[in-house]
Amino acid sequence: MNHAPIILFTLSIHLSPTVHPCGVCIKCLHLLSHLLLLSLHPSLPLQYIRVAYDSKPDNMLHLMVKDWQLELPTLLISVHGGLQNFDLQPKLKQVFGKGLIQAAVTTGAWILTGGVSTGVIRHVGDALKDHSSKSRGKVCAIGIAPWGIVENKEDLIGRDVTRPYQAMSNPMSKLSVLNNSHSHFILADNGTHGKYGAEVRLRRQLEKHISLQKINTRPHLSVSARLGVRGSCCLGQGVPLVCLILEGGPNVISIVLESLREDPPVPVVVCDGSGRASDIISFAHRYSEDDGLVSDSVKDQLLVTIQKTFNYNRGQAQQIFLMVLECMKKRSLITVFRMGSEGQQDIEMSILTALLKGTNASAPDQLSLALAWNRVDIARSQIFVYGHHWPMSGNQAMMDALVLDRVDFVKLLIENGRLGPTNTLHFVVRDVKKGNLPPDYQITLIDIGLVLEFLMGGAYRCNYTRKQFRTLYNNLYGLKRDDEPGGKGKRKKKKKKEEEIDIDVDDPEVSRFQYPFHELMVWAVLMKRQKMALFLWKRGEEAMAKALVACKLYKAMAHESSQSELVDDIFQDLENNSKEFGQLAYELLDQSYKHDEQVAMKLLTYQLKNWSDSTCLKLAVAAKHRDFIAHTCSQMLLTDMWMGCLRMGKRNGFKVIFGIIFPPSILLMDFRLGEEVTCQAPAENEEEAKDKDDDNKSMNADGVSRKGDEEESAVKKRRVPIGKKIYEFYNTPFTKFWFNTISYLAYLCLYNYIILVKMERWPSLQEWIVISYIITLGMEKVRQILMSEPGKLKQKINVWAEEYWNITDAAAIFTFLLGLMLRLQSEPLLGIGRVIYCVDIIFWYIRVLDIFGVNKYLGPYVMMIGKMMIDMLYFVVIMLVVLMSFGVARQAILHPDEIPTWRLARNIFYMPYWMIYGEVFADSIDRKSSINMEQTLCSGPNLCSLNPSGTNLVFWS
Repeated sequence: MNHAPIILFTLSIHLSPTVHPCGVCIKCLHLLSHLLLLSLHPSLPLQYIRVAYDSKPDNMLHLMVKDWQLELPTLLISVHGGLQNFDLQPKLKQVFGKGLIQAAVTTGAWILTGGVSTGVIRHVGDALKDHSSKSRGKVCAIGIAPWGIVENKEDLIGRDVTRPYQAMSNPMSKLSVLNNSHSHFILADNGTHGKYGAEVRLRRQLEKHISLQKINTRPHLSVSARLGVRGSCCLGQGVPLVCLILEGGPNVISIVLESLREDPPVPVVVCDGSGRASDIISFAHRYSEDDGLVSDSVKDQLLVTIQKTFNYNRGQAQQIFLMVLECMKKRSLITVFRMGSEGQQDIEMSILTALLKGTNASAPDQLSLALAWNRVDIARSQIFVYGHHWPMSGNQAMMDALVLDRVDFVKLLIENGRLGPTNTLHFVVRDVKKGNLPPDYQITLIDIGLVLEFLMGGAYRCNYTRKQFRTLYNNLYGLKRDDEPGGKGKRKKKKKKEEEIDIDVDDPEVSRFQYPFHELMVWAVLMKRQKMALFLWKRGEEAMAKALVACKLYKAMAHESSQSELVDDIFQDLENNSKEFGQLAYELLDQSYKHDEQVAMKLLTYQLKNWSDSTCLKLAVAAKHRDFIAHTCSQMLLTDMWMGCLRMGKRNGFKVIFGIIFPPSILLMDFRLGEEVTCQAPAENEEEAKDKDDDNKSMNADGVSRKGDEEESAVKKRRVPIGKKIYEFYNTPFTKFWFNTISYLAYLCLYNYIILVKMERWPSLQEWIVISYIITLGMEKVRQILMSEPGKLKQKINVWAEEYWNITDAAAIFTFLLGLMLRLQSEPLLGIGRVIYCVDIIFWYIRVLDIFGVNKYLGPYVMMIGKMMIDMLYFVVIMLVVLMSFGVARQAILHPDEIPTWRLARNIFYMPYWMIYGEVFADSIDRKSSINMEQTLCSGPNLCSLNPSGTNLVFWS
């Protein structure tokens, strides 16, 4: 087999076996730690070090973690087997390689081998090579080989050097080459040449030392360690170690026995069918009893097999047999992988299952280990089984699963009743990245509430910022702010002390949210964890509202990301997440509408206490979810709300206008009251509702004809009191709209009148009516601000100002009041006030477009023109550049002797602007031709006359 040459970075020191060189090596490695890159590709540099066989394992681990920049593993797989080349069945080789790599990739494990390209190590190298060619995922494979058996080892001698190494084996040599699929090499030197064994002690001690390291089950966030929560982020059993056996000779059986005798014992996984030692151990494991004893027939068969396999005599075979029996005394720690057997899992599952069986960890610790491996299948099949004791501290796993974004684990924990500690959300939020905040700043739920209010916009008020929640939260966790000024801090502290209340901190009901899945879903959305958010969305109540809230939050976050310097992928991901939740809300509404129309409409208008007393329809408008609003259910609801209790067919606008002009016609109109009005809350008493229910049931039961329906509706119509009709007519939004439109048009006519006729010294009756209308309109705007949902006045004004027409109305009102104050003065201020009146009417005419927006024909054009005006600003900017370039050049050429005045800026744009519309100012361009033309016209038979100003010509023929 051909091997491409590999390039290795080295820090090698040739010392005698009694010297401990690791301290020196580590010191040297610091010079290259920032230059070395981990790579499994044979053409890229690998890393190695030559050490003494009795080097200290703690120094070696320090080298690997600090200088080779390797993360401490969550699993250590030590592969042992035959040193001589052997063939494996193609299927077994494929399953072995795939399972080994999968176990290493999914768990972040280190693979330890002999390092040279012979025997079992060659098969491991083939698996690593196949993985590196198909995926860029990194697998840490460390080869620990004796220096004396390395082919071309002279090429590797040097310090702080990069050496090319030929990884092609020489069939005539007894030495071996390094396997180029590994990522790191440790070469143990005991002064011998051509002999194995120098690495055995070093490898055993290094594996033991690594297994004693506390494994961090939360590699990204150490929640418990920093916050003092019960439990620890480190697993008490250390890094799990497993011994994987493939083929092998008598020494492999000895390695298995030593592994089982370790304290704590190391679990062993044996591949049956790989040959020699593996098959012998597998055979003994199958036919031995629980205490490790075998029958006489099995004993004889084992002895014969050992003799034939290793070419031993009876005495030597007896020694190997006794070692096998010693291994069987701990057969529970031996897992045999048999390919193709019924119910047999792959080798990856065998490795992980053996680790769980081999550790004496508690169920919560085993779950933390499975979390670190991200193997929910192991947790489901091996941990959540009958007989495991789960203390209360086991709830810590829920918080770990949330922080690490392990959706499958969260689902598994919920299915098994593990809901997590009551303060999960508090601790999860405090682990959010600080960004530009001070390092000691602790993010609280109150801060998150402010973020939610900013993203939701409008009058949304988060529960986290309400006074009751803030008081409870501060009393529970005793949060203090040290960044306030001295005097202000004292006042704040005093106020906080007054707000303190007596609560039982240990009472879970005090610190538990009413809808925990609501809060966790919002947290997942803010963290951009879509899979977690979708899972939590399916849990709990108010699914439609949660989907709309998530849609709005994602859309607001996408807008903020587009305004910042974030990459486009983040914006696109947020947009896609928003669309996904929006689609879920739409599908849920559609399904509800198909099932029950009335219930679906009630869902849209149900007041959501947990979402700022909003409604689903209001949330959809805030999220600009057009498909949701355009749904038949939403449109029917809006139509019912718009028409109120009026039941009208065609020409409903004319009927309402006629009712406003001629009120007695209201008595002839048809109304729908009671349960027919879907937009209103049930206002009838129980008896009336019951009677109507009975009527509906009887109608369905007897199959009443359409004629009967008409007769019943006529009876209902006659039963409606006159006062009720008048009240409902004037209380309908549709009537209010037309009443407001008619009054506005009348006001506009009066406004036209007062500015078109001569203005007297004091206002006329028509002008007083206009003044009264505008003042009352201003009072209405103030009332709208004060009655809006936000608590603070500043927030009320901000929410009110988000509407464009409110800003237009405010500008029109203030402009009119300014003109009114000047108009009430004497000349010349009266004339200025009249001019302001004339300018102000422009605002009131523009406001007519707001009325047009309601019309289904004119409304789309108004929206379209409004958006086009915004787009036209870009063209205006481009035109301004061209206009200014021409205007400056023209002004400079025609008027070279101008003195510096502000009029120069006006002259730059004045004439060029009118030239856009076709006015070329020919007389100013060529004045001589203009004068000659005038003389020619005046010298003829025609009479040329100049007006007194001397500027206009009048011709008489």
